[in-house]
Amino acid sequence: MNAKYKTQIVPLVILGLLAVAPLVPGLNSSYAMHILILTLLWSIIGISWNLLSGYCGQVSFGHAAFFGIGAYTAGILYHHVGISAWWGLPLAVVTVSLGALLVGFICLRLRGPYFALGTLAMGEVLRVTAENFEEFTGGARGIMLERRTWVDKEPYYYIILAMALMTFILVRWVVRSKLGYYFTAIREDQDAAESLGINTTLYKNVALVLSAVFTGLAGAFYTCYMGYIDPHIVFALHDISVITIMVVMVGGVAMEWGPPVGAVIMIVLSEYVRTLPKIGAAHQTLFGVLLIIIVIFLPNGVVGDFGKIRRLFGRPGNKVAAGEN
Repeated sequence: MNAKYKTQIVPLVILGLLAVAPLVPGLNSSYAMHILILTLLWSIIGISWNLLSGYCGQVSFGHAAFFGIGAYTAGILYHHVGISAWWGLPLAVVTVSLGALLVGFICLRLRGPYFALGTLAMGEVLRVTAENFEEFTGGARGIMLERRTWVDKEPYYYIILAMALMTFILVRWVVRSKLGYYFTAIREDQDAAESLGINTTLYKNVALVLSAVFTGLAGAFYTCYMGYIDPHIVFALHDISVITIMVVMVGGVAMEWGPPVGAVIMIVLSEYVRTLPKIGAAHQTLFGVLLIIIVIFLPNGVVGDFGKIRRLFGRPGNKVAAGEN
């Protein structure tokens, strides 16, 4: 009863704290709000990747493709049509879904590492296409929004908070529904799932489209928030696809709270590393070392192996008691 009560009350407490964060002295500064916005943004991307790769077992190295499609949907609407980039959020659902179906048609015929390499290739193809299709995408110059909706960051914060909450609730519902059981069956043994009558091709495409749509919405928001995009930013292999994987790996794969926790750790760590002198591009090396440590000592991530972390930093007496039990 107590455990059930905690599982119900903890999310409400976290939501309440996030809702009043802009009112807290110190957190309402422009820099602090920017960090919170980035953390929520990466939580959405991580939750999306976790749905496809964590629960359905289709490891993707190309989520930058969906992020970039969503970002350019909003940017092109403003640049060529002359309407607010915010209309790119609902339109991104359509464009990213079509893009995901195309990627699925090509890549979901493959399994394991071949699928991962196929998605990586699709992301790079889109990046090169955006660079060379200058008349439509602006090429390497990118697209800049000359007029931003708000100067203050609070409105952006509450929008991304609502988007993150929606993503968390919808993905949680999907995972706990019949779809979630189908995804898990495909992850554990695709051949066995097919022998039980599960249309694995259909449900892998469903997982891919759902994952892509949430990622694309995050990309469209990024355009509206940052006011500038180019192919090297929104289609970046390392800065989008690889960091997405690290966010989930650090937090915990196939864990509800894994991506949000991983996003907090990665964003705080990246901002701390930026303050260190003479680091430069070496921050990528530090992230690589962190990932190796997580894989070796915390294979289930911070959330999955939280009990192990508590025992490691607990009192000696607690360790003995835990060993005796």
